Amino acid sequence: MQKTNLVPPMENLLHDYREALTKPSNQVVAFIHVDEIASRVARFYEKIRKIIDWKEDNLLRRNAIERVLKRAFITEIAGLKSLVKIDSGKIAEPLVLELVRGGHLPNDTIPAGKIETIAKVLDKYFYILQNNHLTENSVNYKKKINFYNWILEIAACEIEEILLPPVKENALIKAMTSVMNEKIKVLPSGTISKEDQLTQTFVAVHRTLFDLDDAIIAYYLLKAKYPQWISLDKVIIIEITKNISSILEDIDQNLHHPLAKEFFNLCERTDTVFTILGDILSYYQNEPNELLDILADKNNFKKLITKFYNERLATLKKRLFRLAVFSTLSVFVSNWFTFFIVEVPLAHMFYEGFNPLAATIDFVVPSLVMFVLVSIIQPPSANNLEEVINLSFRYIYQDEGKDIYEIKPKKKRGILTNFLISLLYLAGLGTTLGAIAYAFRVATIPITSVVFDTMQIALNIFAALVIRNKAKEITVEEKTSFWEFLLDILSLPVAEVGSWIAGKWKEYNVVAVFFDVFIEIPFVSFIEFVENWRNFLKERKANIH
Repeated sequence: MQKTNLVPPMENLLHDYREALTKPSNQVVAFIHVDEIASRVARFYEKIRKIIDWKEDNLLRRNAIERVLKRAFITEIAGLKSLVKIDSGKIAEPLVLELVRGGHLPNDTIPAGKIETIAKVLDKYFYILQNNHLTENSVNYKKKINFYNWILEIAACEIEEILLPPVKENALIKAMTSVMNEKIKVLPSGTISKEDQLTQTFVAVHRTLFDLDDAIIAYYLLKAKYPQWISLDKVIIIEITKNISSILEDIDQNLHHPLAKEFFNLCERTDTVFTILGDILSYYQNEPNELLDILADKNNFKKLITKFYNERLATLKKRLFRLAVFSTLSVFVSNWFTFFIVEVPLAHMFYEGFNPLAATIDFVVPSLVMFVLVSIIQPPSANNLEEVINLSFRYIYQDEGKDIYEIKPKKKRGILTNFLISLLYLAGLGTTLGAIAYAFRVATIPITSVVFDTMQIALNIFAALVIRNKAKEITVEEKTSFWEFLLDILSLPVAEVGSWIAGKWKEYNVVAVFFDVFIEIPFVSFIEFVENWRNFLKERKANIH
């Protein structure tokens, strides 16, 4: 490797990226193909699912994999494993075909040989589901469901990585983790071990750089801490299954470390450098050998930073608007379902009813609140670009200085101070929720729906704040105005309630598994029929000559 002014992690990043893209492949392989007409129908359905599920774009493919796995493993989840034997080989091919039809994978580019690899991976997870001690009859049913969901989420992560290896993403995560681990100092010395500091930096980088969720982070932690996890060796799989409880506990401790927020805050302030760098890598993916010379030239690198920063800034508002539209549609669809299935029956149960105005407000207000909250998110300030350039230079080049970020123990607040802060926090929560509930009640909405709609608004505020955090992808120095500070006082307590509701909904949402089964099994069968019918017509057409 030639000598440059780049810091070692950046040199390693460019080397790894170039090696991955230029790795020769002399194999002649067959690629997976699906019918275009069947694919159009499947893609239309996936657009509907996007509105219903309201997932981030980077989670849509994995969510689709999870849905297929839950349908396939429904006998396990329902406790009927003694009645039906799952054949992983018969799951792998339909899974991949369904992903291609739905537009989650490109047509005619996925090697057919990957189906066999996925089948072997599914055998591994099926063995874990069948033979672990966490799903015995004596175990709480909710714990069983949570464990099944966890295993299937991890399986979906591994399958997605097999189908489309995230070369650029993994290289960037590795580089940012290395850089940040060198810059972070936890005081006093010895507060955290070097291994735990590296792990927490690794977790924070995943959460900030690509907004990855706990499932994918857990998968990468498993691979990092237990290299044998991805092995298909039977002896190793048996050993992992025996220790699955301690593995789960270890991963959970890493994801909820007491200092996790501190690491997150530091990485969030600096992830813009690697976000822009990722755009540069993508731009030169067909010329990876040129990257080292390009980044070694500071003037050229500055121009590239400016170019891709401005491109992201130009699309930020558009992407936020799209998020606002999809989130609003998702809320509207959810309201439609809960209105007729839950709210109307409850209102009649308590001898109340909906007049047309109340019903309209019940539908419109939660959706409108979501749209407004996302729409008011502001792009970064005018001088942010200069901050990005300066920070990038300090991270990329050895002669631009070295930043050190210290994590110190927080000063203990006095009892009176804690009491006053807690009181103000609860006052903000009570004021906001009380005002929302009062407004709904004034609109003559039944009391049962007032409770339900207030919870819905809390969920919307939580979701909007998550989106606001994602909008900081190119922000280095965040400056909060007085009005934003006031808004935080009123919204953060409610968002925390919304976060708790979202967590509990996911934990107890056993019905979602059966919803996927009853809706999707007939639809998937219909898509397969369309494809078979199309193939039949092609065969008959070929006979006419």
